[in-house]
Amino acid sequence: MSGTPPARRTVLRAAALAPAVGLGLTACSSGGDGGSRSAPTAPVDLGESDDVKVGASKLYTDRNVVVSRVSDDEYKAFSTICTHARCPINKLEGHKLICQCHGSQFDATNGEVLKEPAVSPLAELPVKVENGKIIAGPEKKA
Repeated sequence: MSGTPPARRTVLRAAALAPAVGLGLTACSSGGDGGSRSAPTAPVDLGESDDVKVGASKLYTDRNVVVSRVSDDEYKAFSTICTHARCPINKLEGHKLICQCHGSQFDATNGEVLKEPAVSPLAELPVKVENGKIIAGPEKKA
């Protein structure tokens, strides 16, 4: 009879921890929620080119893209899907992108890893300005 209370405590403790473990696994999974965990697969209009000042970076969380303006007529764009666990990055401090899932950090101007656990740089995206609008993402395939 003395074995029953510890076994019951163990079962109750495990039941109490199950929701927290589930949340952790959800954050780490690659998920099947489509667009929120993928970079653009075709060109997307990000708005006015003057919205990104020379020397600055802008995060477009709804498109999973960051754009940095190198000079008056040169822009760089990168996917903001973390290369560690495919979490969408939604925090930009200056030129530093910070992934909320595991703390990876990237340079928004070149996509390079600033802090692990990610070890691969962000994917660079083609970017251009057309009629005063920033267009980023790969060309549509015919």
